[in-house]
Amino acid sequence: MRILSVNTNAVLVELDDLARTLALQASLRAEPIAGIEELVPAARTLLITFRPTAISAAELARQVRQRPLEARELRADKRIEIPVRYTGEDLAEVAGLLGITPQELVRRHTGSDYTVAFTGFAPGFAYLSGGHPSLDVPRRTVPRTRIPAGAVGLAGSFSGVYPQASPGGWQIVGVTDAPMWDLARETPALLQPGDTVRFVDVTASPRRLSVVVDTAPLSSNADVVPGGSALEVRATGLQALWQDRGRLGQAKQGVSASGAMDQRALQAANRLVGNASDVACVEIADGGFRFACRGDAVVAVTGADGPLALTRADGAQWPLARYQAIALADGDTVALAEPRAGVRSYLSVRGGFAIAPVLGSCATDTLARVGPPPLAVGDVLRVRAVTAGGVVGAPETPPADLPTLQEEVVLDIVLGPRTDWFAADAIERLCSQPWQVTPQSSRVGIRLAGEQPLVRTRLSELPSEGTARGSLQVPPSGQPVLFLADHPLTGGYPVIASVAIHHLDRAGQIPVNARVRFQPVAALGPVEL
Repeated sequence: MRILSVNTNAVLVELDDLARTLALQASLRAEPIAGIEELVPAARTLLITFRPTAISAAELARQVRQRPLEARELRADKRIEIPVRYTGEDLAEVAGLLGITPQELVRRHTGSDYTVAFTGFAPGFAYLSGGHPSLDVPRRTVPRTRIPAGAVGLAGSFSGVYPQASPGGWQIVGVTDAPMWDLARETPALLQPGDTVRFVDVTASPRRLSVVVDTAPLSSNADVVPGGSALEVRATGLQALWQDRGRLGQAKQGVSASGAMDQRALQAANRLVGNASDVACVEIADGGFRFACRGDAVVAVTGADGPLALTRADGAQWPLARYQAIALADGDTVALAEPRAGVRSYLSVRGGFAIAPVLGSCATDTLARVGPPPLAVGDVLRVRAVTAGGVVGAPETPPADLPTLQEEVVLDIVLGPRTDWFAADAIERLCSQPWQVTPQSSRVGIRLAGEQPLVRTRLSELPSEGTARGSLQVPPSGQPVLFLADHPLTGGYPVIASVAIHHLDRAGQIPVNARVRFQPVAALGPVEL
């Protein structure tokens, strides 16, 4: 067992095989260690996220090493049959790799039971272990840009079903109509860790069509006063999304936390209008957002630094300040212009918006497509009734160090867990040169470009393992990707370092074309604990 540093709040436990990984997970679920927040199992690793205020990384490592690796997670027997039409694009090619006919490949794939080992990559995506021992094939050399929902694939010794259309590198052998992910179900993910799965060949049967419900109502009328206040969206700008603290504790269904890119700005926005700190706000990327007030309301805007202007119903105009409560009257219009510093602004309203949660959160996950849809022009954002005792907060001082295009953005990093996959000078290259934020960046991650790419010395395929917000994953190009709020739960490229948790909000405010420089925090300890 190796225990590797990921961040100041996360470690990666590396084990010999899948069985030991699942045994450690079962032990930690049966008898939890105080302070652990999330477990993300993978082929040979277990990512553990914890609260540093409750337990240190060294003490966590000590207790994990004492755990026996014979435990098994107890759950009710559940057997699921998945009908498959074996007409996949890679069926003949995979059969050729194995030296068998396509018919024999189908026979072997349907001839054994599988077990859901773990979930990841996308909500409802289950990694299925077991099956015929000969079905061990590499991923595609060049991943496809789009694989349809329901595609049945092979990668390594695992089988899996894509729950939604997405890019991917698995070898596709068939397709199913069975919905892997359906928010209309009590448990949206059809396949849960520990379930038994059997594939059934229905290639010759008539196709069965099914309808998948994967959205939730935009708003909830609970606690809404008839004729009460509302904000009407007049312009959305580049992107306007619902965000809150995030969707915590859903890793078992393959769902990452998502949530506000700048958590401190979200908390400040709520504090200023007297809300609880985790109430959903509107996260606005860049400028161009404009809304009109229906009735009276108290709002606040935090996060990025940029012009904020109010136009009264009679046409009078004047500038507004951020980081303070703003009283609006019926007919007032507020506009956010392009920021001077930072990227994302947060709009709160006293009482909170009447938005329905999805899996316990109102956060919109742009990668997994879980949560309410993005805001659109004409949307009416209804406001909940103000609870007794809700007091608006005093004006706060805006942050003075928001990222800009004019100055390099310095981010502290914690080395590991896969520094040993890179050349000896990789850390020096990572930290000695500036990295430019490319236009391909998003809430999923920041794609960086540097003059000298990072060189790997280990070129073998890394089995999928859990990833965390802030991870610097390095694909074959050698140009790092900094994972942000909507990152995938698991990844297949080595992580050389992670942005320290105290700089994650800062990372969420970096504009495109800015230059970033990384600074290792030596005091945080060794890569291996």
